[in-house]
Amino acid sequence: MTFLISSPSLDDFVRLLRAWRFWVLGALIGMIIGAAVYYAAPPPYRARATVNVDFNLEQALPQENDRQHFYYLERETRKMIELAWSDEVLAQLNYPVDELRGGKLRLSQPAEAGWRFYADDPDPQAAEALASAWAEAFVEKVQVEIEAGNINEFVGLEVTQSANLPKQRSIPLAAFLLAGSSVFLLLAAFAVLFTKPKDSKVS
Repeated sequence: MTFLISSPSLDDFVRLLRAWRFWVLGALIGMIIGAAVYYAAPPPYRARATVNVDFNLEQALPQENDRQHFYYLERETRKMIELAWSDEVLAQLNYPVDELRGGKLRLSQPAEAGWRFYADDPDPQAAEALASAWAEAFVEKVQVEIEAGNINEFVGLEVTQSANLPKQRSIPLAAFLLAGSSVFLLLAAFAVLFTKPKDSKVS
């Protein structure tokens, strides 16, 4: 019992380093289990649509300094992010809004240039359709707000990718292999450090 609660000694760490076969076996077992989990309960597919956003700083604020440019970008970006997640936009996707906001949709890189609209679904075609519809609905809504004067008139948007979208699993197989390997390497380390050697005596 004293062996289990005492701090590892230098000899224990040397023994741990020598048990390389145990490390390799633990890593292989972890990878096999990680792969089994991946194929037994695969993560959903993730599709990505892209909208190019151009704030046209030179036209919108031709005489202003960098600080004013920053505030302009921050203000207009915040408005458009709110529109992307608005009830009016999400209602066009014909999907429960609480699920869409609960992780089914993701918005990445909300700044100038490409905005990424991601959608997750077990069916890759459904994920593609959802991501494309979200990007299209977003652009339409922003254009309406530009005409209404709520978004700067010089902001330009274009859906650059809404068909044949990139689709892949939301979590790659490599992540499952790494997680499984890491967990079992940790368990193997504890097993070596806290298992009493055969030739040791109980204090």
